[in-house]
Amino acid sequence: MNSTLHRLQREIAFSLDGLDAVQTQLQPPSRPHKWTIQQIMEHLLLSYSGTELALNARLAKRAPTRAKPSIPQHLGQYTLIRLGYFPHGRKAPPMVTPAPTSHPLCGEDLTTAAAEHLAHLDVLCGEAEELFGTTCKFASHAVLGPLNVNQWRKFQLIHGEHHLKQILAIRKAHSLSPIEQPTHQA
Repeated sequence: MNSTLHRLQREIAFSLDGLDAVQTQLQPPSRPHKWTIQQIMEHLLLSYSGTELALNARLAKRAPTRAKPSIPQHLGQYTLIRLGYFPHGRKAPPMVTPAPTSHPLCGEDLTTAAAEHLAHLDVLCGEAEELFGTTCKFASHAVLGPLNVNQWRKFQLIHGEHHLKQILAIRKAHSLSPIEQPTHQA
């Protein structure tokens, strides 16, 4: 697996380690209207599904998008992908907004679901890299516009880390902190 996606997979596993299906329903204590741990993960899973659809569409056409990034998209790409800054307080688009939880899942199940999506994304990114190269902005993100394969991977990492910080904050607020810190190996 690509090192960027592998890092994300390890960080997800660390963030969810040891949580049962009751604990994944916890929210920030001072902000009960915010997402639960499971909803945060479901948001990420919806994001991975959306990326899979975008990449599959370009791979099926065997042609990159003709879209060019707008100035706001260029700024967003620079801020997020180059600087690693994910803005706080933005409302998630409807297509990646999780529904209320009807079937609670434990951390292990959520980790497995994420690992399966990331493995599939890794395959799709590999196919895209082979077909389009590393510099071609071949598929468009709904907010950031057209991205190349490495930008797609980096987006998933930065976006994931943004939400994993929220999970770790919920765990800390409920005295459920993980035992050891993950190593950031590339």
